[in-house]
Amino acid sequence: MVKVTICMGSSCFSRGNNHNLEAIRSWLDANGKTAEVTLKGCRCGGKCGVGPNVWINEACYSDVTPDRVPELLTAAFAEE
Repeated sequence: MVKVTICMGSSCFSRGNNHNLEAIRSWLDANGKTAEVTLKGCRCGGKCGVGPNVWINEACYSDVTPDRVPELLTAAFAEE
């Protein structure tokens, strides 16, 4: 099971995690992975200056854009 946590604090949200959330959901649906992931949000991950931040399993990814989402998720599921 892949664990995805997306920072929904005001800084990360305004820097693009609102769009990243849409990209994550879209990728999961398109690849039939919705049952194989735990997707949750957090208020602030404490890395506001380098956001938007997304954690996949225990790794933190900063400056995430919707274009990077497929690459990050594909790699995470390949490791499972």
